[in-house]
Amino acid sequence: MINVEITRNSGENALGTLRRFTRKVQSAGVIPRMRSIRYSGRVQSHYKVKQKAMKKIARRAAQAELVKLGKAPAEPKRLGGRR
Repeated sequence: MINVEITRNSGENALGTLRRFTRKVQSAGVIPRMRSIRYSGRVQSHYKVKQKAMKKIARRAAQAELVKLGKAPAEPKRLGGRR
């Protein structure tokens, strides 16, 4: 990761310092780098993927059982959406 650091020059106002900092950040390419890695995540291990899938199957089976017994609605209500 690139750290950008500037120091305020004598006789320089806050706006000039901010402008200089912004230029330095743009030239260093910090913002495009952060946007590129924003949503990328680590690849999970095969074991973790399998455990997650098994959990999902068990949840769906439990929900289907509740629907069959009449303790849960067949279609869950969705909140929000367009009007």
